Amino acid sequence: MKLIIQIPCYNEEDSLPAALRGLPAELDGFDEVEWLVIDDGSTDRTVETAKANGVRHVVSFTKNQGLARAFMAGLDACLRLGADVIVNTDADNQYCASDIPLLVAPILAGRAEIVVGARPIAEIRHFSPMKRLLQKLGSWVVRLTSRTDIPDAPSGFRALSREAALRLNVFNDYTYTLETIIQAGQKNMAIVSVPVRVNEEVRPSRLVKSIPSYLKKSMLTIARIFVVYKPFRFFMTIGSLLFASGLVIGLRFLYFYFRNGGEGHVQSLILASILLGIGFQTMLVAFLADLLAVNRRLMEDIQYRVRTMESTKDDSAK
Repeated sequence: MKLIIQIPCYNEEDSLPAALRGLPAELDGFDEVEWLVIDDGSTDRTVETAKANGVRHVVSFTKNQGLARAFMAGLDACLRLGADVIVNTDADNQYCASDIPLLVAPILAGRAEIVVGARPIAEIRHFSPMKRLLQKLGSWVVRLTSRTDIPDAPSGFRALSREAALRLNVFNDYTYTLETIIQAGQKNMAIVSVPVRVNEEVRPSRLVKSIPSYLKKSMLTIARIFVVYKPFRFFMTIGSLLFASGLVIGLRFLYFYFRNGGEGHVQSLILASILLGIGFQTMLVAFLADLLAVNRRLMEDIQYRVRTMESTKDDSAK
């Protein structure tokens, strides 16, 4: 059994050594433990620092691609390197590395394919009230969409089995955390959460540059999640509301029309016609979006088969 611990990095020369010092070099249940750093277009000495501190594997982008792409590049590299279990953690040393055994235990026991570390959000002093609220909102949306029970969905401290890594895909460029949990729920993967500890903050979050920016990106991420993973419900809900509004306004016009000839209510007729038309078209979009979702699932199945064949070929080549 091989465990690979991956760390996405972007200009982490200063914080990376502390994060690496806490990582285990061996762990019960595994014959090999290796570290992998994903250099997301760093302009400092992140790569040199990683190698100087014992990192054997480095994946590098020439230009910054974002956290989600770095995460997926790490998974692909870990699969090619023959990882049976993959642990993802942050380079800012936010998570307590001594809790890694807690993360991998459910996978080793065969109880889970994905394990998410749940931080004590209410006890983290450097989290603002707004950030705590957004954490709760994001987790609630994920639970609603994925039919899972993960209390800290935005947590990046997580462990994945090889099978789970083969099946995951991320469309969002901003972050992978919410989307991967939703995929796990929709693909009936066994996913659990375990409580983990956090270290003191060493630098401000790169994802949260400002509360307005974080709020905007988080809301766009949540909206996109609904469009991608619940397209029929999303568009049908909007279409139904528009159609129902147009119907109510149209009935109001008919009431005044039969009562006094509809004089002075022509605007209601125009508005009702517009809303009915847009609502009906949006409901048609719901059916088209549902067909596209079926096609996406078929493409994901093909991708899974290709990944499986590629990783099997890499293993046999060794």
